[in-house]
Amino acid sequence: MASGVMDKSPDAFRTISEVAEDLDVPQHVLRFWETRFSHIKPLKRGGGRRYYRPDDIDLLKGIRHFLYGEGYTIKGVQRILKEEGVRFVQAIGRGEQSVSSLPAGAGQAAAEDVAPSHGTHLYEEDDTDPMPLRQGLSPETLRGLQAALEELYECDRVLSSLKGTGEVPAVE
Repeated sequence: MASGVMDKSPDAFRTISEVAEDLDVPQHVLRFWETRFSHIKPLKRGGGRRYYRPDDIDLLKGIRHFLYGEGYTIKGVQRILKEEGVRFVQAIGRGEQSVSSLPAGAGQAAAEDVAPSHGTHLYEEDDTDPMPLRQGLSPETLRGLQAALEELYECDRVLSSLKGTGEVPAVE
């Protein structure tokens, strides 16, 4: 962690760069998750700068755990949030709960959202033609593929929002 983050109070708000570093995910992944999980609502200040509260960070840690640690799809995590609530996912993020504490009904309801034998369906927008990841890929490769796909979804979202406006997006 950067030294500036360690100097902050546990109750202090964090910037997107601090949270991304803490969760070991790129910043664009956090922005993408905001589009998929309505419960993620960082405080936005001038220029759209995001500030995450401690509860936001716990929620993000819980979401990350389900997606990366447990192999759930986005749809599966959305279902858990709906059925078990934000506090449950935050408790997972804080390490106060384990996935095994999911009630039997919730685990069964989300079972189709967890890929069997490591063939994870990371980004099902609907139930047609999911893109399975191949067995045998390293966790690093899977994270890289996931980050690339999230970036493509974010690009698609930006381009879709500009359709018909005549604006040309800036290239970073």
